[in-house]
Amino acid sequence: MKSSLLVLLAAATFSVAACNRSNTLPEDAGAAANGSDNGGFSTNSGGGGGGVTVSPLEAERARLMQQLVVYFDYDTADILPEFNALLQAHGQYLAQNPNTQIRLEGHADERGSREYNIGLGERRAQAVRRVLMLQGAAGTQLTTVSYGEERPAQTGNDDEAWRLNRRVELVYR
Repeated sequence: MKSSLLVLLAAATFSVAACNRSNTLPEDAGAAANGSDNGGFSTNSGGGGGGVTVSPLEAERARLMQQLVVYFDYDTADILPEFNALLQAHGQYLAQNPNTQIRLEGHADERGSREYNIGLGERRAQAVRRVLMLQGAAGTQLTTVSYGEERPAQTGNDDEAWRLNRRVELVYR
């Protein structure tokens, strides 16, 4: 009974989280990222109602695995420190799941020439690729593509639109 409840709770948690993102992770991403077979959930054996609890570390790993976009500053391919934990979580997941493939899609805002932005998107995707490989992902698991300015996440000619368009998307396949 408890294992059925855990499976249903895990599925519901990941279903709700999936509504907030543009692409999906493999079904076992939460379990693998948490290093457990039960989606990172553990029963509370404190004698109470037998409720389900998640350790703070497991919750943080699951939260990081739900994030599939790395943002960049203007005209740079340098990984911002705030994305180190996200890339560490994805890199470790890929290392633990050697059959998992991921496509790194580099993007730029509309400023600059079309050719320059294609190159910048590629440099950004390659920067993310290097970090994932340092975390244990194999090069054969990773492909990169640059869309430059051609696929904006946000339309507009303001700082917020430009900020959202300077990105690499992690697309699990």
